[in-house]
Amino acid sequence: MPPTASPDTPASLRVGLVGYGSAGRGIHAPLIVRAGLQVAVVSTSNAQRADEVRADLPGAEVVPDLETLLAVEGLDLVVLASPSGVHAEQAERVVEAGIPLVVDKPLAVDASAALGVVDLARHHGVPLTVFNNRRFDPELAALRIVRDDDLVGEIWRAEYRWDRWRPVPKQRWREQVSPEEGGGLLLDLQTHLVDQAVLLHGEVESVYAELDARTTTAEDDTFLACHHTSGVVSHVMASSVNGSPGPRARVSGSSGSFVIGRQVDDVSSFTEFENDGDAVGWIVRGDERERGPVVTDADQADFYRAVAGALGSADPQSAMPVDPRDAVHVLAVLDAARISARDRRVVDVVTPGETP
Repeated sequence: MPPTASPDTPASLRVGLVGYGSAGRGIHAPLIVRAGLQVAVVSTSNAQRADEVRADLPGAEVVPDLETLLAVEGLDLVVLASPSGVHAEQAERVVEAGIPLVVDKPLAVDASAALGVVDLARHHGVPLTVFNNRRFDPELAALRIVRDDDLVGEIWRAEYRWDRWRPVPKQRWREQVSPEEGGGLLLDLQTHLVDQAVLLHGEVESVYAELDARTTTAEDDTFLACHHTSGVVSHVMASSVNGSPGPRARVSGSSGSFVIGRQVDDVSSFTEFENDGDAVGWIVRGDERERGPVVTDADQADFYRAVAGALGSADPQSAMPVDPRDAVHVLAVLDAARISARDRRVVDVVTPGETP
């Protein structure tokens, strides 16, 4: 759905939004507006999308490219909602212009390029964060409670998956370009899933992966087995060609399992594990089950509220909602996964910029 701009929305920060496709229009702009920020200018070279900007956000200026956007005076923040393959290059240009920025995940197509952006931002003193909006979902909040409150005892194994049934792929850049250009599920859904697994279980030490491109140019069927510093093993799966999607998560431990049937905005064939109101997931012990944790305050717009708060703080970078170094580690995991799938072996994860 397009964003709904309100004349009563406080314009505390002026935002420049780069791109107005499925990410820019469908995700970023609505969250920016809901968080109380002002979309002041949008860059797009597509005439239809330019018309959509004027209809959705009548107060926003429309410009054809990033360079023109960066020349607009008074911008407090730039958001990159462009194709993944150009994130690193565009981020460097924004950093050199001295404007704080949000980069949609992934930060780059590999860990080395991502580290280059992080280092450049630090050198110039420009606040940088990465749009891991799924950190603000009720599912992750519930998983944290399950872990922290020992609701399934000692966690041994975790399964996180994001399945879809799309035997005919969408006609978008993501399905039509190579991994080097940012295409495929490894740089899309797996960036969310691996980030979640790292938040819950610690950094990944080694990975085994199986990657396939069945209907698209890059991967549309992916499996990663991640060994974490905590000792937990996570199986992380994302597929566009799974006819029986779900369950979204299954965390198994010494006193039971926690199961989430589906993400709130996806389909699932595990409808018996649907959330019950604000209770997320189910604690399962054989034939017995009880409702999972109640979560009432998860809102993806909190990401942009946190960005606004960080930019008003004494140390904006440390206050950002996502440390960009987290994105470097996630990409290091994905880089290792590509080697693993190619060589059919377990691969150690080496995150650039960290002391061995």
